[in-house]
Amino acid sequence: MQPLWAIGLMTGTVLDGNIDIAAIRSDGQTVTEFGPWRLAPYAAEVRELLAQAVEAALSWRFEGPEPQIFAEATRALTVAQSDAVAQFLAEEGIAASEVSAVGFHGQTVLHRAPTSARKGDTRQLGDGALMAQRLGIDVVYDLRSADVRAGGQGAPLAASYHAALLRGLGAGSETAVLNLGGVGNLSAIDAEGQIVAFDTGPGNAPLNDWIVRHGKGEMDRDGAFAAAGSVDEPRLARLLEHPYLLAPYPKSLDRHDFTAAMADGLSFADGAATLTAFTAGTVGRGLDLLPIRPQRLIVCGGGRRNPAIMAALNARSGAQAIPAESVGWRGDAIEAELFAFLAMRAKAGLPISFPLTTGVPEPMSGGRIARGR
Repeated sequence: MQPLWAIGLMTGTVLDGNIDIAAIRSDGQTVTEFGPWRLAPYAAEVRELLAQAVEAALSWRFEGPEPQIFAEATRALTVAQSDAVAQFLAEEGIAASEVSAVGFHGQTVLHRAPTSARKGDTRQLGDGALMAQRLGIDVVYDLRSADVRAGGQGAPLAASYHAALLRGLGAGSETAVLNLGGVGNLSAIDAEGQIVAFDTGPGNAPLNDWIVRHGKGEMDRDGAFAAAGSVDEPRLARLLEHPYLLAPYPKSLDRHDFTAAMADGLSFADGAATLTAFTAGTVGRGLDLLPIRPQRLIVCGGGRRNPAIMAALNARSGAQAIPAESVGWRGDAIEAELFAFLAMRAKAGLPISFPLTTGVPEPMSGGRIARGR
């Protein structure tokens, strides 16, 4: 009998207005089939509500009662994603009874890494029980909280899936996976075969915010703005001395820990060029921390679509950067596939975070399971 489907859902911190949906057949250790996937747009009012919830979270900062808008945004995004899954299954001809689980990441509105003085905090909006009720399918959600309570970073969670993909290629420590969303995160395999992962620095977030601030759209499409500018090399050198970049892993970031203010005082084009170079430079700093420095980076996430970012990675990271598609992966689907994979690991009681990925004391499973049937 063929394994059941798992459905993964992801909406990134860049708030691009899309729900990533992907289906895979997996037991949580390997993938036996890559099924359909798509981007499903949020309605404008849901997108606006999520943006307001993020703004409220930045004022809240885990102090005092949660903002009231969290409850409204939670229901809206859960209903929107549930409806998107139902439509996806109907259009792809997959019955709910054929789906073992939905991996529901929810929307991150705030993340605070732990310090020596306190544990971290993380907040994702999403009601797994409501989704399970609406779909009649088991839903695995709240995938970061247990890790944080155990003293971990709560991020990144991609490592076990990236490692499975690398094993599928027969790749070892010479190759790492770089995901560039709002934040950049790196997954690698060390000489002993252990999974290593951490957030390298900003991905697209500061650059996107710079574009929005100047009224030039929502992103540097095709890298045209950065290509028109010049990098402020002295400023870049100073930025690359930031303590976070030099700190050992495990480590994690919030989408707002590095901001567009890094380019204040520069022209629009020079700011775009400098922020692009900074993202690439932080990846180089991250590679320097690994016990074996990878020679090749397989890049997934939205950043791989920006030719200026890819060129900067090849010029400044000290590794060859190639898009996920060049090795046969589905670059736009990987994050959603990841949460389908983690859902199956959680249902099987397999670990989803590790000492060298999030800093938990020992490998541990996570996520809450809401039963749909």
